Amino acid sequence: MTQLSKRPVTWLRRNLVVIAGLLTLAYMILPNVVVMVFSFNKPNGRFNYAWQQFSLDAWKDPCGVADLCGSLALSLQLGFWAMLGATVLGTMVAFALVRYRFRARGAINSLIFLPMAMPEVVMAASLLTLFLNMGAPLGFWTVLIAHIMFCLSFVVTAVKARVMSMDPRLEEAARDLYAGPLQTFLRVTLPIAAPGIAAGALLAFSLSFDDFIITNFNAGSTVTFPMFVWGSAQRGTPVQINVIGTAMFVIAVLVVLGGQLLASRRKNSAAPK
Repeated sequence: MTQLSKRPVTWLRRNLVVIAGLLTLAYMILPNVVVMVFSFNKPNGRFNYAWQQFSLDAWKDPCGVADLCGSLALSLQLGFWAMLGATVLGTMVAFALVRYRFRARGAINSLIFLPMAMPEVVMAASLLTLFLNMGAPLGFWTVLIAHIMFCLSFVVTAVKARVMSMDPRLEEAARDLYAGPLQTFLRVTLPIAAPGIAAGALLAFSLSFDDFIITNFNAGSTVTFPMFVWGSAQRGTPVQINVIGTAMFVIAVLVVLGGQLLASRRKNSAAPK
């Protein structure tokens, strides 16, 4: 084999991981691209599965379908409160597991991973059994409690990883400079742990907003956006669903890009000149 013919093989070997990563990313984004394209479609029938003609009608009236925006608002509300509850509880649990030694600490560490490893249908059925035995009416509050319990493990894992990587000498230096416990926590510990807390909070919100199985078991007559989409798919898929999905995808991408830009600016400002 000549030197010229070896160049493509050498280039492929050097960039194989990058190529595989880009192909995987394209495979993951492809469904979102399809949803985005069909948000500009004007179907002839009830189902938005075949391209007919370009139209902005759905974008001009995203709430044109009955109960769509109501279910979306409910999902956003559930996502916010589930994110808040899971983030507060998960952050405290993560700090307790990392900073303190107590009985059953190892067992609790193992139990934290159960909701992530357990099939959702098992947790959904278990929570439904609990609520029925307690006589609790199924609705908004049962869904919220179920979402907090489901998201808690993910928040604990994200915050725990960040807390474990913290340098304890920074807090010791703050105490040496006569900072009190509260001041040390607010000025040193919390800013360092903030990226992990933010990651856990965003993950909790997305999991709560997107959940269908646990919600379907414990919602009663409450209809969230994923349940509305599932119900609509039985009768016909309105284009407005694609519009809402596209808007959520774009917002998520902008949030991630904004976080990356902010982190890059902080890193550049902290770098020695």
